[in-house]
Amino acid sequence: MENFYYRRLDVYQNAKALSHEVCKLIKAFPVDERFGLCDQLRRAVMSIPINIAEGFGRFSAKEKAHFIQIAFGSTNEVMCELELAFDEGYINKEALNTMESRIISVKKQLSTLHRTILDNGDAITTKL
Repeated sequence: MENFYYRRLDVYQNAKALSHEVCKLIKAFPVDERFGLCDQLRRAVMSIPINIAEGFGRFSAKEKAHFIQIAFGSTNEVMCELELAFDEGYINKEALNTMESRIISVKKQLSTLHRTILDNGDAITTKL
């Protein structure tokens, strides 16, 4: 089995790209949000690819699926935090819409991956 095979997953690559884009947005937030919304948003968006990777470090399909669910939940957290940032005027509507489209794409991929893991059980690592 290949080491770190999760790297080949499109959802992992897209989650990393989403994380990078959100972190770029955060740089424009006010300094007084550095330890508030910025920190929370950074942790939430980074947890998406981190949980994908951690899930694929687990041995059972049930554990893999659980970490994909956590990553999925983090997408909702990120969207909420971006909406709050928009409400506070830290990002504009265009940035919010762009991030929402990317988040929806990652959510769809996570949903498909979750279903695939549950349908194929422990054989998933050999099929990817």
